Amino acid sequence: MLIPVLLSGGVGSRLWPVSREAYPKQFLALASELSMLQDTMARTSELDSAPPLVICNDEHRFMVAEQLRQLSVEPAAIILEPEGRNTAPAVALAAFHALATDPDALLLVLPADHVIRDAQSFTQAVKLGLDKAQAGALMTFGVVPNAAETGYGYLRLGAQQDDGLYALDSFVEKPDAEVAKEYFESGQYHWNSGMFLLSASTYLAELKAHAPEIYAACELAMTKASADLDFLRPDRDAFVACPSDSIDYAVMEHTQLGGVIPLNCGWSDVGAWSTLWQVADRDSDGNVLMGDVMIEGCSDSYLRSESRLIAATGIKNLIVVETPDAILVADRDEVQNVKQIVTRLKAQGRTEATLHQRVYRPWGSYESLIEGDRFQVKRIVVNPGQTLSLQMHHHRAEHWIVVHGTAEVTCEDKVFTLREDQSTYIPLGHKHRLANPGKIPLELIEVQSGSYLGEDDIVRFEDVYGRSS
Repeated sequence: MLIPVLLSGGVGSRLWPVSREAYPKQFLALASELSMLQDTMARTSELDSAPPLVICNDEHRFMVAEQLRQLSVEPAAIILEPEGRNTAPAVALAAFHALATDPDALLLVLPADHVIRDAQSFTQAVKLGLDKAQAGALMTFGVVPNAAETGYGYLRLGAQQDDGLYALDSFVEKPDAEVAKEYFESGQYHWNSGMFLLSASTYLAELKAHAPEIYAACELAMTKASADLDFLRPDRDAFVACPSDSIDYAVMEHTQLGGVIPLNCGWSDVGAWSTLWQVADRDSDGNVLMGDVMIEGCSDSYLRSESRLIAATGIKNLIVVETPDAILVADRDEVQNVKQIVTRLKAQGRTEATLHQRVYRPWGSYESLIEGDRFQVKRIVVNPGQTLSLQMHHHRAEHWIVVHGTAEVTCEDKVFTLREDQSTYIPLGHKHRLANPGKIPLELIEVQSGSYLGEDDIVRFEDVYGRSS
């Protein structure tokens, strides 16, 4: 049984301000109409595979579940890492889970934030490596390079085999420009894609041999795992004690079972805005324009508007990305430094580093429209059939005005319905709940007033998502 394993743990800080910690790049539609997570799942559709396993953190669990639901995909499990420990432990969690139902399980390990433009070539490459993986080889995908790239790690190829696959000689760190040119011209190196095809039992055996502390911690974490709604929680104490390491360092650099599947499919890890410029369709002047953008005399630039008009004239080789609360302007050759901007924002305690103006929750989303002294106005969207927690606030009152759909409101011991253009008042200190009993999204405007308007002024009494105290 072939099981796709989607690794959804990245933050994507180099793609700020669109990608942020609370809603990172794998959940965004950056290269197609689907999110990157959905694209990753969709490209496995031509394979004879079982339902996927997804590894993610606790904060992103409902976003993963919702995006898979939109594709009508029922995962085998969504495994929640208590803390990030890199790829070797993440794949170990998936391997232990897979072996519980199939001793012969094969894992197709896929980071959920990559772009592959030729899905058919990817499918053929996976099928090419199946026999080797079933026989116990730990196969990695080596991207056939088309340039002397300094932004990727490399694989040094070993002996070529009759089926067009290679033995794995070694992993090589990101080179400088001169060394990258040597690698490219030699034909003996492929880019390290970070994707793997391997037997779950063989992987765990090699992990136990070469990184026994990781193996033991993950085994204990999964033995003591607990179910939470549709999610699986490995034991926190056991997993937090696990060393942090990548598959490359923990296993692949030591094993004698490594192999390489050549991959030529328009792959990119989308590590920076310059990469999105490279993989997108460009106009005759080399520009990529997304959203409400108007240009005059511009060339070789990437301009992306999320909420308002961008007008540019005479610019060259620039990245301009607009969101409702932040604008990035960068030289296309300096976009790796965006990560340093995010670090500075975090150091200053600024919410732009982690949160979008629109914040997603398991029941829908809210968006701050106006904020002033002792008041705030939000737009709230509740998905069909969803219910917020029964809660109260110590420091604020709320006015709700329904603008679309139907709301079921609980306020103390009263339960009543509001329809479009109707409103209600929730006094400070009153227990209340909002639900959408309808089949279309519920939209309402919430006006908060009080001495403190922070999101931590919420006392939950009941919650269908397991968040109540």
